[in-house]
Amino acid sequence: MAGDLAKFARDKGVKYFLISFADLFGTLRAKLVPAAAIGEMQKAGAGFAGFATWLDMTPADPDMFAVPDPSSVIVLPWKRDVAWVAADLVMGGRKVEQGPRHVLKQQIERAKKLGYVMKTGVEAEYFLVNTDGTAIADGRDVQSKPCYDQQALMRRYDTITAICDAMLELGWGPYQNDHEDANGQFEMNWNYDECLVTADRHAFFKYMVKTIAEQHGLRATFMPKPFINLTGSGCHAHVSVWDGKGKTNLFHDGKDEMGLSKLAYQFLGGVLNSAEALCALFNPTVNSYKRINAPVTLSGATWSPNTVTYSGNNRTHMVRIPDPGRFEFRLMDGAANPYLLQAGLLAAGLDGVANKRDPGKRLDINMYTEGHKAKGARKLPLNLLDALRAFDGSKILRAGLGDSFCDSYLKLKTAEWNDYCRHLSQWERERTLDC
Repeated sequence: MAGDLAKFARDKGVKYFLISFADLFGTLRAKLVPAAAIGEMQKAGAGFAGFATWLDMTPADPDMFAVPDPSSVIVLPWKRDVAWVAADLVMGGRKVEQGPRHVLKQQIERAKKLGYVMKTGVEAEYFLVNTDGTAIADGRDVQSKPCYDQQALMRRYDTITAICDAMLELGWGPYQNDHEDANGQFEMNWNYDECLVTADRHAFFKYMVKTIAEQHGLRATFMPKPFINLTGSGCHAHVSVWDGKGKTNLFHDGKDEMGLSKLAYQFLGGVLNSAEALCALFNPTVNSYKRINAPVTLSGATWSPNTVTYSGNNRTHMVRIPDPGRFEFRLMDGAANPYLLQAGLLAAGLDGVANKRDPGKRLDINMYTEGHKAKGARKLPLNLLDALRAFDGSKILRAGLGDSFCDSYLKLKTAEWNDYCRHLSQWERERTLDC
């Protein structure tokens, strides 16, 4: 862990720093700062015009400063004279309330006061496509069930191993890489950690995958549903809550049938209770709703949820319990902002704990074929607008995440929805011109 970034640069031979932050849409913004200037930047931050990014600001607002957090610094394995460092946003001497990393850090502080630390791991799925994004990059990857296809995986050996080697060098503990359920789709897993560490690594991972793919003449996309007939890209989160020192898993209880504590069930109850509103954060694009509630894909299953339910080791539900002491939340997709994904989980989970929310009985059925048996199970939103309306009306998330952030997020995302509605598709022309 670096404290003095100038010393870090001297010790590591770093010539430049990417001072980076994620805006509300999850887009990474950065300035490239020479190491000679990093000492001053560490004190005052790199200046940005907030309105020029996806933040709720105007051209009249003063400079916004991105202050690098030295605990997050990462030397680029493919360009070792450059280091990436996550930054916190400041304007007028105060933290920017809508800054996604700040929103997460506020939730972490709430949990800390209660004696909790949330640890998470993410499964970030992505596609390797051609440079214009119109087709998968591997023309021979055509199986109807391509999941774990050894031949297709090894045809992308150079790209996959370059990414995995980078994670090994960074000490993330990557432990498996696979071809996923869609043609051209891959997933890479690394060790779980405290949720801010996971969020920073998740943000960097997306940048790293895209960069290394470009170096191999490919394009990587985390778009939730780039091909309508193929399985979409999720970003499943594995979650547990530990004691304040991070030593004891408070979600684990060996006496419970599923190995979960009362705290775990209450946390789960909170997330289930706010699921529709959380979709605005976990499924943040128009395209996201082509992944959830989707018809059967070429492989025979979407692997994505359609109802607010949980189960044991059963992937047809929104939440599964794969092992004692943790949950897998399967709602999130590849477009989710790494920081807001974690912040939403923690805010809803803490509400569940505070109000002792009951998640109800788990369902041990195949939701894709027997979903009609789940009487009273709530359906997920059908589109982004429905999710935004649920988010807007959520007193729980407003109380947890803050009105300032919620209002800014809703403003920009509603504008995005309205922009989409002004788009005239070929489908509409084909079916309406003769009316």
